[in-house]
Amino acid sequence: MTVNIQRLEDNNTIVMAIAGRFDFSLHTRFRNAYKGEELNDGTFIVDLEKTEYLDSSALGMLLLLKEYAENMGSIVIIKNPNQNILDVLNIASFDKLFKIE
Repeated sequence: MTVNIQRLEDNNTIVMAIAGRFDFSLHTRFRNAYKGEELNDGTFIVDLEKTEYLDSSALGMLLLLKEYAENMGSIVIIKNPNQNILDVLNIASFDKLFKIE
């Protein structure tokens, strides 16, 4: 279970890649990955390509990231979810709250 963060060369995009299980055990690491990142009118990308599992606490963490981003005028995009994770996101109506690619 890891959270890797990378600021892209445009300096206005932050990619957070989640590997393994995205659950409560990642709460502190996930929050620390974006807290303190100043990104006015930018984009936070949550890359779920290597995410195997996502639970309700992960949904809460995504909502906290969304709130953090919106306070700076930024957006959050969720990318590369597998079909099972996409199903969870859709059931939770996250497709109405986030852009999912």
